[in-house]
Amino acid sequence: MFSRTQSRTSRGVAVGAAVVSLSLTVSACSVANSDSAGTTAGGDVVRIVLPQEPPTLEPCDANLTSTGVVVRSNITEPLVERDPTSGELEPLLATEWEQTEPDTWTFTLREGVTFSDGTPFDAEAAAHSIDRAVNGTFGCNVEGYVFGDTELEVDAVDATHLTVTTPEPDPILPLRLSFIEIVPASASGTEKVREPVGTGPYKIEEWQAGTKLTLAANESYWGDAPAFPTAEYQWREEGTVRAAMITNGEADVATGLAPEDGLGDAGVDYPNNETTAVRATGTYAPLDDIRVRHAINYAIDRGSIVDSLFDGYAEVASQLVPDGVVGHNPDLEPWPYDPEKARSLIAEAEADGVPTDTEIRLISRTGLFPKVEETVEVVQKALEDVGLNVSIEMLDTAGSVQYQSRPYPEDTGPYLMLVQHGNQAGDAAFSVDQYMLSDGAQSTFGTDEFDAQIEAAGKEQDEGRQQAYADVFADEPDTIGQFAYIAHMTGILGLSEQVSYEPNSATGDEMRLAEMTPAG
Repeated sequence: MFSRTQSRTSRGVAVGAAVVSLSLTVSACSVANSDSAGTTAGGDVVRIVLPQEPPTLEPCDANLTSTGVVVRSNITEPLVERDPTSGELEPLLATEWEQTEPDTWTFTLREGVTFSDGTPFDAEAAAHSIDRAVNGTFGCNVEGYVFGDTELEVDAVDATHLTVTTPEPDPILPLRLSFIEIVPASASGTEKVREPVGTGPYKIEEWQAGTKLTLAANESYWGDAPAFPTAEYQWREEGTVRAAMITNGEADVATGLAPEDGLGDAGVDYPNNETTAVRATGTYAPLDDIRVRHAINYAIDRGSIVDSLFDGYAEVASQLVPDGVVGHNPDLEPWPYDPEKARSLIAEAEADGVPTDTEIRLISRTGLFPKVEETVEVVQKALEDVGLNVSIEMLDTAGSVQYQSRPYPEDTGPYLMLVQHGNQAGDAAFSVDQYMLSDGAQSTFGTDEFDAQIEAAGKEQDEGRQQAYADVFADEPDTIGQFAYIAHMTGILGLSEQVSYEPNSATGDEMRLAEMTPAG
């Protein structure tokens, strides 16, 4: 049994950020349409500028980066959470958890906690939150991402005890539940909410759609009050504008920046958990032919993308997860760049009747990462140079999600997606289950044998688990070949002199306001 009753402050409040000089040119231009211009953090307000407005703040969609970076551990909280540095699970709304039966875990809940609307937090709320996110029918993103088709049996034993039963024994169920943000029992179980109520250190004060989102400190928060009573989010698509807001004193924190955006010594780089890759769909020709998918891999010069577009702030990828995630295979080498081999494979497929001249849509999301548009253009040219017919479609978050996760739109024709996958949980199950199973939330490929290999890996523990998932990553390219992995990314955060904050590998997915303090 795990037991710890520490206060929330033991999670660690950053008292200083290690600012790394990027040797960039400081931009001195003013930023138009900035409502926060002329104000300072002043110990009361921390001002954050994002690449785009969150499409929703629905907690069961908080594993979407643009939602989670605002919601997770700020407005709402899970039962347990994973320390991004140590990888250990730590108590949050649950103080103890124990595998009481092979298929059942029992959680002891923290007492004296209330939601920001005054509603008491109890086992009924926890059970409802898990049930609506995992067993619900209104398309919570976390369902496919973390649980797939698994149904959970959830029982509120009493006010402070909760049992969760799985169809088969699950050794990492507490880790999976760290992705479930807890909402009141009164939250709708049939439709999503735009502005949630939670137990976190902040609550929503005002959301001016298209302009600004303001959070205020939750007066009833069970832990220590955050250093900043107010947090203001704005969004600007251009990285240079976000950087200029930092250097001009118009914002305190800016996300999703590139080395050339003009941060000067206000930039902090950190290893995030995102992997950029091209994901193919297997429903339509010519992408249903593995020779074509292998040709796509040979056609992409990953090293050139990392060096010229990412300025070296990334590492060429050979698999879907970076080092540090259970299952990462250190022996895998990146796919070699060989355009002649790509042309040969496409010619071979064409000779066998595969319609290799069919137009292939290359889809990605605006603001996904710095230089995403340029990366898409480089990939398009590389594929056209080896004989494929590729068109580009850049979509906003709402538009791209429909092509990213099941249920996919009908009659899409063949398409590729340039995606970023972040494994915040630190275990390969959260990558392969959704991306490599036949019925995975973001997969259109698979075989019975490969499904069985993945499912067997998920039942392993310790070293057996590491090796089993390492084998999965080694076998995927020749068995399925769904991906052209490009790079494990490095994040760059803009940080003003007014705020101390130390980013970590989880910052791209959740940015904890309670860990931000006034500098000095």
